[in-house]
Amino acid sequence: MNVIGTVGLPGSGKGEAANVAEAAGIPVVVMGDVIRAECRRRGLDPAEHHGRIAGALREEEGDDAIAARTLPRIREAADESDRDTVLVDGLRSTVELERFREAFGDDFTLVAIRAPFELRAERLDARGRDESDSDLEALRERDAREIDLGLGETLDRADAEIDNTGTLAAFRTRVREVLGIEDEETDDDGSARTSTDPATADTGGDGT
Repeated sequence: MNVIGTVGLPGSGKGEAANVAEAAGIPVVVMGDVIRAECRRRGLDPAEHHGRIAGALREEEGDDAIAARTLPRIREAADESDRDTVLVDGLRSTVELERFREAFGDDFTLVAIRAPFELRAERLDARGRDESDSDLEALRERDAREIDLGLGETLDRADAEIDNTGTLAAFRTRVREVLGIEDEETDDDGSARTSTDPATADTGGDGT
């Protein structure tokens, strides 16, 4: 089993990378789902209490609590899929990185997705998922919180990078390369078909 984790600041493109994986039949495990599930277990609205419960889990179970709770989800996703790759969306700290590397060894690859602040701000504003997405100061504060949690160092320790400053098509192509997804082929009915071979994936480039 190959496990590929993604790390990036808000608006960098982690969600779109997950979309590319899912389109190719690669299961995606979102680390934030662990926190949302815990919010619901405690009778809380994840939209309002996500950050607080994430902090509570780390205080109660250790700094690697989110990663530890994600491990069974990764193995379950792998067991239920006919692919030999699982994408893990949303690492935030070196503690989480070490937990995954300890669990999967050389079968774990961390991919950093990078884009400059101004471009990420534009994307978040266009997405409009949250009111704070259009607030530049709120985004700067959010970036600072993520970096304080260790995201900056985690980005620097990635095994591969994807530079998401070009076109959406170019980004998707680079994601497919890193995931080991071959160029799209066409079935007899004209629908797109993809196949993967993670063992031959190029994970050494810088995405430029």
